[in-house]
Parts: sequence; structure tokens; C-alpha cells
Amino acid sequence: MKSKHKKAKGSSKLSLILKVSLILASSFLICAATYGMYLTKKAEHAADSAFEKIDQREIPEHREVKVEPAQDNVSILFLGVDDSEKRGQGAEHSRSDALLLATLNNKTKTVKLLSIPRDSYVYIPHVGYRDKINHAHAYGGTLATIETVEQLFDIPVDYYVRMNFHAFIDVVDALGGIEVEVPYKLNELDEFDKRTVKLEAGLQTLNGSEALALARTRKLDSDIERGKRQQEIIKAIASKAASFTSITKYDAILEAVGNNMKTDMTFDEMKSFFSYLSNGMPRIDTLTLEGYDDMSTGVYYYKLKDESLEETKNILQSHLGLIPDSTELSDNNSNSSSDVEHTQTEHNSNNSVQ
Repeated sequence: MKSKHKKAKGSSKLSLILKVSLILASSFLICAATYGMYLTKKAEHAADSAFEKIDQREIPEHREVKVEPAQDNVSILFLGVDDSEKRGQGAEHSRSDALLLATLNNKTKTVKLLSIPRDSYVYIPHVGYRDKINHAHAYGGTLATIETVEQLFDIPVDYYVRMNFHAFIDVVDALGGIEVEVPYKLNELDEFDKRTVKLEAGLQTLNGSEALALARTRKLDSDIERGKRQQEIIKAIASKAASFTSITKYDAILEAVGNNMKTDMTFDEMKSFFSYLSNGMPRIDTLTLEGYDDMSTGVYYYKLKDESLEETKNILQSHLGLIPDSTELSDNNSNSSSDVEHTQTEHNSNNSVQ
């Protein structure tokens, strides 16, 4: 009788442990699902806050119908602007501080990333004459910049993303910093125009403020090298965002983005781009426009070389599938690294011109 009682007691204890375990497991699943829904709702709210449709623009001139990111090749124009009150610049009246154009090929899941020098002397359709490309934003906001880029490369700009400095800093900080090669010792201004950013040369992890200073400086080299640094920083952000350790930090990223970014992408369209990160870091080929300094008018301009501009046009058009793709073959047969770079060959030593 005693052994039966002990057996029944042991069985009851085991049953209790199983019940508690099931309750805990169920609670964990419910919490995980609730947190997932919370993140989704937070992401959706951030996307709604960031959404800004350009009224005068339904479909890009080069498109017959609106693209679907889940199945089409698309282009995205990234604009970095300084809309700080201290500088007296609103979002639509500031000059663009950084311009990067990305084309994404849905079949190969590859990205071409072009940095456009901000002093590039180009035709600006909004005003009907040539000027520095970063002036387009001051003349006519985001739309004027988009139209200028479309005219320059003869491609559609399907989406835009306009970020201020705070968004950039918050995104990098939310990722826990990014690993970047600093080319030289740096003593630079921070986002508050105070000289607090001090970096040594070499590979290191940078916080948002440090990454911004590295992206903006051009005192010790040139606007072309500045563009290359910005490309490396974008690649570092993409690499960190694609890593498993960053998944739990997406809520902080989304919060930063919602407050300090504007885009004409909907929440569903944003989610479509996750496929480029599903297998880790995608291949990103960086492009740089060749040109030369010009002070013949007393004003500094960066004049683009016709051959380099034409070559860049062909690469972007091929990658978007607008013309037969001839560049991928040459890329694959090349013995160089996967990054496609057009190195500047004519740039004088006058780095002081702003």
C-alpha cells in the first residue's frame, strides 16, 4: 500500500511539473507572438509616420506601370539633408549633403551603389539650367532632386529615402555601432558643430556620431573619397542589419526612422526588400563617377567626364533590366574584387574649396 501511495505521489508531482512547463512554454509563445505583433504594429506606425507621397509624381517617367519590389528591379535614391534649425534650413529648402543612388536586381539579389558628388555640375530640370546637383533640393525639394538624377542617368527613380542627421545617428546607435576602416586620424565636428569626434586611423567600431563625422568630412582628401567612405558606411550598416544579433534591435531602428525619415515607400513595400537580406549580406558593387575640378567661373564645380557618365548610365540601366545586360559578364570574368569602382584619375590638390 505504501509503495502504491509513493508511486501515485511521484506521478502527481511529474504531472504538476509537466503542467507548469506547458504553462511556461505557452506563456513564452504568447509573449513572443505579442512582441512580434507589437514590433509589426510599431513598424507599421513608423512607416506611416515616414510616408510622404510626392503629389506631382504618380509613376516615374521611364515606367509604364508602378514597380513591385517583390518581383521587379528597382532604384532607390537616398538623400542626406541637414535640416537643423541652427542652419536655418527646413527639410525642403536645404541643400542635399549626400546623394546615393542604389539599383536592386531582383533576380541576382545584387545592389549597385553610386555616390554622386554633391558639387557635380549637372542640368537641373526644375530651373532649366546647370548647377551643382546638391542645389536641386534647395530649388525644388525632393522632386527636383529626383528629376535631376533621372535626367542625368536616363533611368527611373522608383523610390526615395530622405534622412536627416539624427536618423543616421540613431540607426547606427540602434545597431550597436558599425565596423568601419577609418583612413586617417580625425578631429571633426559632431552633429552639434562641436569638435568632439576624435578618431585614430584603422578598423574600429564607430557610434552614430562618429560614423556621421566620418561620412561628412572631406578636409583631408576630396569629395570623391568622401563618397567612397559613405558607400563603405552604407555597406557596414547593411551588413550589421543583416546579422542575427541585430534582429532584437529593429524596434529601436524603426522608432528612429519614423521620426527622422521621409519616403514614398509603403510598409508592405519596405517588407519586400527583406528578401535581399534573407541570405545574409547581399553583394554590393560600388560605383564612382570620374570627373575633374573646375574653377574657370570663379565658383567650384565638379565636371563629370562624358565617358565615365556614359559607362555609369549603361551599368545602372543594365542592372535595372532597361537594356541588355553586358556588365554582369564582365564583372564575373574580372580578376578584381566584387566592388566595381571607377577610380578618379583627374583630381587636383585643391581640397579647400567647399
